[in-house]
Amino acid sequence: MKQLIQAKLKGDPIIWGIALVLSNLSILTVYSASSSLAYRQMDHNTEYYLLRQTLLIGAGLAAMWLSHRIDYRYYAAMAKVALWLSIPLLLVTWQYGVKLNEASRWLHIPLINKSFQPSDLAQLSLIIRMAHMLAKQQKNIACFRTACLPMLAWSGLISGLIALTNFSSAMLLFGTCLVLMFIGRVPIKYLLMIICSGSLVAGGALLWGQRGGTAAKRIASFLKGDVSFQAEQSYIAIATGGLAGKGPGNSTQRNFLPHPYSDFIYAILIEEYGLIGGICVMVLYLLLLYRAIALLPTATHYYGGLLATGISLLLVLQALLNMAIAVGLGPVTGLPLPFVSMGGTSLVFTGIALGILLSISQGEIDKELLTLKKDVAGMRYNKYKKNPKS
Repeated sequence: MKQLIQAKLKGDPIIWGIALVLSNLSILTVYSASSSLAYRQMDHNTEYYLLRQTLLIGAGLAAMWLSHRIDYRYYAAMAKVALWLSIPLLLVTWQYGVKLNEASRWLHIPLINKSFQPSDLAQLSLIIRMAHMLAKQQKNIACFRTACLPMLAWSGLISGLIALTNFSSAMLLFGTCLVLMFIGRVPIKYLLMIICSGSLVAGGALLWGQRGGTAAKRIASFLKGDVSFQAEQSYIAIATGGLAGKGPGNSTQRNFLPHPYSDFIYAILIEEYGLIGGICVMVLYLLLLYRAIALLPTATHYYGGLLATGISLLLVLQALLNMAIAVGLGPVTGLPLPFVSMGGTSLVFTGIALGILLSISQGEIDKELLTLKKDVAGMRYNKYKKNPKS
């Protein structure tokens, strides 16, 4: 049995363990947090969201397993195509997407009657593309035109399009790109220029975006010290949880807290599992970041190290922001807790992201890829040598 698991589940075992612990915790917490909603809306069927979340977690783990079997070097070409595809998808979503809370973030797929969130595809694709560009341009990293300008264009464009419907996710993505560029040795003066350009894009998104007014109001209210209804109910859940919590399924604030199964699931988690459970979840995310950053010096390619760092930063920073908002350290946003909150597209793409981390931890899976590149390069060299005018 042990040999079978080692043969099928390759890569860093700690990352596998973190994913399995978070997925089980997700099923338990979402079931508890959504039971009241299911009772009201699903004809008293309180197991509806339990089954739904279990299937979605299974889809996320399946995506994780499939992506960890693919050599991570192939994802660079996939991400380039996905980025170009994301631009029209984000524009169509902005204008014609499914609206929820005054924001169009989903596209309805008629054949399967499901919704798809293009921003999840765009975020992961941008991080992969940024890591590849940084690794490829290391010799010319000090040249703004050839190295930094393409990264500025892609990060600004994708983040700006996402900001039209989801300002908080766009700012998180842009910030992650900045940190990744800093790690990739982009000069500070260029980073400052990128920040200034990003500020202009953010201002445009606040002006023309669907949630710009709401984002500005929430930031202003937070700076003034005003506590919204969501935040107040979240504080009550955390305060009544105590050290050890009320126990799984014993939350009372799920009946009062808006979106307890998604944006504020961390508050429900602390209410049921206490401060100890909340700290343990935070440690799991920080351990994920540590394991991914540890791949930077050991990765067979600089691209692999940068990619592992970028993906882990995007996931862990989102988790930390979600937790910070639940305890009152930031204005209310719509950021879910990765691989824990109820979701569909987000769970699948989080699974893909974790699968890529596992692929990087294995090194070069496809040993023939490098040989193929050498053969192709040799063929081109011989061709040009025989016919210099071609």
